[in-house]
Amino acid sequence: MAQILFILLATAAIALFMRNLLKIRRNIRLGQALNRSDHPAKRWKTMLKVALGQSKMGKRPVAALLHLLVYAGFVIINIEVLEIAIDGIFGTHRIFAGLGSLYNFLIGSFEILALLVLVSCIIFLVRRNILKLKRFSGREMAAWPKSDANYILLVEILLMTAFLTMNAADHQLQLQNNLHYIRAGAFPVSGFFSPVLLLSTKNLILLERFCWWFHIVGIFAFLNYLPYSKHFHILLAFPNTYFSNLSPQGKFNNMASVTPEVMAMLDPGFVPPETENIARFGAKDATDLTWKNLMDAYTCTECGRCTAVCPANITGKLLSPRKIMMDTRDRITEIGHNIDQHDASFTDEKTLLDDYISREEIWACISCNACVEACPVNINPLEIITELRRFAVMEESKAPQSLNNMFANLENNGAPWKYPPSDRLNWVTEN
Repeated sequence: MAQILFILLATAAIALFMRNLLKIRRNIRLGQALNRSDHPAKRWKTMLKVALGQSKMGKRPVAALLHLLVYAGFVIINIEVLEIAIDGIFGTHRIFAGLGSLYNFLIGSFEILALLVLVSCIIFLVRRNILKLKRFSGREMAAWPKSDANYILLVEILLMTAFLTMNAADHQLQLQNNLHYIRAGAFPVSGFFSPVLLLSTKNLILLERFCWWFHIVGIFAFLNYLPYSKHFHILLAFPNTYFSNLSPQGKFNNMASVTPEVMAMLDPGFVPPETENIARFGAKDATDLTWKNLMDAYTCTECGRCTAVCPANITGKLLSPRKIMMDTRDRITEIGHNIDQHDASFTDEKTLLDDYISREEIWACISCNACVEACPVNINPLEIITELRRFAVMEESKAPQSLNNMFANLENNGAPWKYPPSDRLNWVTEN
């Protein structure tokens, strides 16, 4: 019965996760087409350096070290899940014990990592809830976003505690020469407190089994929590960094729909190629953004590094690059939910611009790329802000007065300044 229950739980957990994963994939594909298949070698290098190597985390050494410990623990300790899965399916116990000294080394390493993960998560909780670091606050970091981080940290602590307690009970049963609990593994952490488990053999077995089930069911629950959490970046960080924008920061892309018209204005002999009707200039809603912008939104870790270095935010303006990404994710998720509830033609009369992101926010940005540089997984909030601005200017002719003055000067004088072209070199003669 235990084996059947395990197989049913594992099947249900994986099926539910795949269902939610496919929904997110569908939502990302609602974005506009974008070719990011060039320079594969450079892209692989970027992914290995930034996502796997966490090269951009080092700008904040304390957080980098703690995150590395949790990251390494998450990846390496989950190797043990393979053994748990096999044991759960076939009713065995420590199926890999035959590896001998290598198995002892692995279990010992897992225990040390589990302790480090547990301590790191406690420190993270202290930083967020007691020290209250400024970058973890903000008007967008209330209610669910604030709780989400705490939930994950508490779950990690519980899982690591269950793992170590399971090993402690297992170790005691091994010392009692229990037939089912063969001598296998090294227990440098749980071995210290296993002697305090003054329980009968029956209760030790109950404790070991309870922690075993708690650990694996917790992992299944964690897996299905990820699609609803900012911690989905655990999976998306790798494709997101692979599809990074490889162009130099600060280089804006020309709009393919506009470039031929500009070239025709500059060269009367140029004949613009025939193109399909353009649905929209810039972006008004999340579906007007590219699929990469939407992947960025789902990859956002809400760490606040972007907002912490944003000059506009630092000087008290409304803009928070983190909020831009969170709003984009919330909006495309809402659109996906509407499709599930109705169909692709359904509209809720909402838009990303105005209903989620205000005009004041997009015009507060100074396009400095500080947020892009700071992001540990190469997210680009500036691209979204730029597209929203393009819509406001090119479709609605709504821009701050200072920009309207510049546009008028460009049209009349061929330069951002109010002086006519004939006066441009006056400074030479005057000096």
